[in-house]
Amino acid sequence: MAWIYLLFAGLFEIGWAIGLKYTHGFSRLVPTVLTVSSMVVSLGLLGLALKTLPLGTAYALWTGIGTIGTAILGIILFGEPATALRLACIGLIVAGIVGLKLVS
Repeated sequence: MAWIYLLFAGLFEIGWAIGLKYTHGFSRLVPTVLTVSSMVVSLGLLGLALKTLPLGTAYALWTGIGTIGTAILGIILFGEPATALRLACIGLIVAGIVGLKLVS
């Protein structure tokens, strides 16, 4: 169950990272409320996952999921560049996440 908590914690991390862009410096109420809510849920789920998972592994996966998702959505939603080097680096993060999952 801890891995499920961690997965959803990472997904909510993506939500709040993307949400920050839409808050316009926390000046828009609805995006701000949704962003802060995503932060709380993400950290809460991470805390639940940490009851049984090793800290280093859980934190690395949590930030990795958030990083990958945010980078991909940055490309899709905000027209950020999708260069071969950038995509290769995202692939390295994926490889690291898979490696950590396999050894934990």
